[in-house]
Amino acid sequence: MPVKQASTTGKRADAQRNIAAILDAATECLGRDPAASTSEIAKAAGVGRVTLYGHFPSRAELLDAVFVHAIEGGEEALGQVDLSGDPREALTRLIESSWRLVDRYRSLLIAAQNTLPPGRVRELHADPMARVEKLIERGRKQGAFRKDLPTSWLVGVMHNVMHGAADEINAGRVTPDKAAAYITTTILAAFTPPGDRVPD
Repeated sequence: MPVKQASTTGKRADAQRNIAAILDAATECLGRDPAASTSEIAKAAGVGRVTLYGHFPSRAELLDAVFVHAIEGGEEALGQVDLSGDPREALTRLIESSWRLVDRYRSLLIAAQNTLPPGRVRELHADPMARVEKLIERGRKQGAFRKDLPTSWLVGVMHNVMHGAADEINAGRVTPDKAAAYITTTILAAFTPPGDRVPD
């Protein structure tokens, strides 16, 4: 019995290593080319296609897992952002940090949007958007952000502007070094209460 238990544990460890290798390889391959095939990903992970499909039976399931993996990694970084003090300054810091992640994973985002069901990408952003929602609510209470539009609408505006910036970069109309400033300017203008001066 002890030998059998050791064997089972070893298989679980091997499976976990394979899954981690596949997710890392998929993130890298899809980050270069949103249309990267499962064969390319399996080769980069050092596993066979049978092994890959054993863990992820379809490309959609693989893409979903990779996107979840990326979001979880991003959450660790965003959790370190200082959101105290002036809500507008906190929002600026959050946008800058969030944009770095969106820019890093924009090719992966394209792959997810092309493969996953409608609404799934937005659903996977639930935790990052909850952070934005909390900050917006605080800003509204302090009079820094507008109250005439629902918080959910303002969260959606920020989400769409950031992802729209990724689309603009992919289309060659915006360079990555200018995107964060464009996003921040647009969002602060959209969030400022009517009649108030938009902060520089």
